[in-house]
Amino acid sequence: MPPVTISKVAVLLATYNGEKFLDEQLASIHTQTYPEIDILVSDDGSTDATKSILRQWRQRWTKGKISIKDGPRQGFSENFRSLLVRTPGSYTAYCFADQDDIWLPHKIERALSMLDAAAPGPALYGSRTRLVDERGTPIGLSPLFTRPKSFENALVQSMAGGNTMMLNPQAFALLAESSHRASFVTHDWWAYMLVTGAGGTAIYDPEPSLLYRQHAANIVGKNSGVIATFRRLGGVMSGQFRDWASANIAALETCEDMLSPQALSTLMRWKQVHEARPPVGLRALRQAGVYRQNVRGNIMLYLAALMGWL
Repeated sequence: MPPVTISKVAVLLATYNGEKFLDEQLASIHTQTYPEIDILVSDDGSTDATKSILRQWRQRWTKGKISIKDGPRQGFSENFRSLLVRTPGSYTAYCFADQDDIWLPHKIERALSMLDAAAPGPALYGSRTRLVDERGTPIGLSPLFTRPKSFENALVQSMAGGNTMMLNPQAFALLAESSHRASFVTHDWWAYMLVTGAGGTAIYDPEPSLLYRQHAANIVGKNSGVIATFRRLGGVMSGQFRDWASANIAALETCEDMLSPQALSTLMRWKQVHEARPPVGLRALRQAGVYRQNVRGNIMLYLAALMGWL
């Protein structure tokens, strides 16, 4: 019998001064139960030992290859966008990776099996995470999201961290094309918006797929609890969320041809919420059908609509 060929998975890894935890992250990818993995790295101008660690791993990588390219040096979102536009569309699936987490051994295999079972068309997988401190000591779990995963939800939050996400080829093609047209606030939030907006499937796995390290250098960290809620509220009141909404609306409008009629209608209504004067935005929000995953988040969303902060 001819040998069985396993399709390769691409891991898109964005790095910047990650020497402290990068070795452990790469080791956890190397010990994945899935056998064929290429890592495509965009380093955003590291001045520590990050590139040296990457080159050492490139020499001993046995699952495929590691390629290292220079990033645009415009922040982490643009670094991930540069990966999306430079990665070939020839893989069986695509993962995002941060530089400081620890992947659980079956992460890739589990995500692939769930994507394979999805309906035809673009599909995105994301999961819950186990939170750990700098030393890897467990400190909790990310929030458990139980409401439907949809474009109406994606407009106001991501369903999961990008470090948990895997995309099938159709979803990756959407992201790659969109990344040529527009920038985005964060790659994970944009992936969720675009895939669901195109009528694709968003799969949320309640089983954690990795250890998500919480430390002072995190750009995006723990997203639950009272402190996180007050942090989000502060961002809403300061106009940060409104700026994000404006950027997302503009980016989605450049990709209107990728969106389903239902998503286009929802986007139009969400734009009305964004442009409405208080308290008209509250009624417009109800008509748009936009929602967050938990009660506390929805209370904050409706308060923001009432005050004109969206």
